[in-house]
Amino acid sequence: MAEKHIVVQGALCRCQFGQLPDALKVLTHTKEYANDKAAAKKLIVTTKEIGGATFEKNTFGNCTKNGGPPPPCKIMVTEWKDFYDKVRLSNGGFIVLEESKAICAVAGIPCIEIIDHGQRAEAGPQNFKNADPEVQQQINPLVDPESMYQEEPSFTGGQDAVN
Repeated sequence: MAEKHIVVQGALCRCQFGQLPDALKVLTHTKEYANDKAAAKKLIVTTKEIGGATFEKNTFGNCTKNGGPPPPCKIMVTEWKDFYDKVRLSNGGFIVLEESKAICAVAGIPCIEIIDHGQRAEAGPQNFKNADPEVQQQINPLVDPESMYQEEPSFTGGQDAVN
């Protein structure tokens, strides 16, 4: 089975009846984050993200659902489908996955899909400690991986420094 990513704030979505993508906003909680060591940007998207203010621009361009001259799209999410139902977050919602789809009130079908889940890997000190030095040397021959692990002396100042 393929790996399924949790969708986070800033994820890009598109509607099959629109022309432009839009980014998701999380407005229903401020507690649970994914892949964000500072816990500042990547709030987890839940099934409670419904209504008209769930996207940054709140439009996918023009809506071609009804035919004729396309009117401007006004996103109105009524429900999420294919979410992860084994964990309920603090806002009472379930976790939205990259395979989840949203139902728009205008279309009445799951027409809004996630095209980018929004997560980005952040390398930390442990990643460098776990890295294979030989592989790192081949990827970037100008950097000595061993020098990255050495502690740099720090100057603390004081009376001895003046004399």
